[in-house]
Amino acid sequence: MNSQPVRSRGTRRDRRFVLKLGLVGTTASVLGLSAVATGHQITRAQSNEVRVGFQKRAPGLLVLKAQGEFEKRLETIGVTVTWNEFPAGPPMLEALNAGAIDFGYTGAPPPIFAQAAGADLVYILATMPSPDTQAIIVPKDSPIQGPADLAGTKVAVTKGSSANALLVRALQAGGLEWGDAEAVFLLPADAKAAFEGGSVDAWSIWDPYYAAEEAVSDVRAIATDGSVSSPNRAFYLASRTFATESDDALQILEQALTESEQWSADHPQEVAQLVSSETGLDVGTLLKAESRRSFGIEQITPEIVTAQQELADLFQEIGLIPESIDIASATLPTQTIA
Repeated sequence: MNSQPVRSRGTRRDRRFVLKLGLVGTTASVLGLSAVATGHQITRAQSNEVRVGFQKRAPGLLVLKAQGEFEKRLETIGVTVTWNEFPAGPPMLEALNAGAIDFGYTGAPPPIFAQAAGADLVYILATMPSPDTQAIIVPKDSPIQGPADLAGTKVAVTKGSSANALLVRALQAGGLEWGDAEAVFLLPADAKAAFEGGSVDAWSIWDPYYAAEEAVSDVRAIATDGSVSSPNRAFYLASRTFATESDDALQILEQALTESEQWSADHPQEVAQLVSSETGLDVGTLLKAESRRSFGIEQITPEIVTAQQELADLFQEIGLIPESIDIASATLPTQTIA
């Protein structure tokens, strides 16, 4: 990916877009929580429908959505697709647990938090690690130079997100403990406002929000997953019911994603334009985000399960989840996880 990012010309549109995401996230969260609270889960969609949850950080799914390739292939087995947008992984998995969607894409922490809350989800596929696609950012003139300087500061972060994991790892790398910095838990739209308004000192955030903020603010990164030895892998997840009853649809999805990732690696400009048409974000911002990510998907392996288990154990140790969980129990027998 050698394309250079283009300076954003749509900053006002980007700000409106981020604010709109906050409203979408609130709706999704209420949907999931209200269904669970009343004890009546939303029923599984008809067997001829796949309900997909996606985020702006899921270019693989966004390319499929824009091209219509997934829908075309599912039509051959009599299945339709509906797409549901979320601002982050946690509200998406609330919806998955409530039965409102069947399949989705999130970073590594959201399924840990969801499983700890009792969600019966299944890890289907993993992405290749992309250690440079999220960062803890500060204003350029901030006295904060590295993770050790976060002591006593306020850091905006979405609870249960991949950026939450980055913050935990960064504090460790700086010789600090969880709680030495105050985590201000906010969805991206509110975190953006808090960061730009100066009510927090730093923001732990992922692409494309990270790239979008670089385009409109004078910021610098004090930590990335790469700098704190965290792989930043994402996952494709499904409800257990869908995972066990929709093998044909999952096979089609895996094949379509594999081909989409291969095509995307060779066509960054086209990917940016397609995702821009889906999100309203500036092409230059998306090119920058694309230049930082790795391409490809892989099966869930014992090594991936072990890494995810280590992260879950860390979250339990510092009190972010109440008790230990077993990641391997959220896989399928056919995945032969040791």
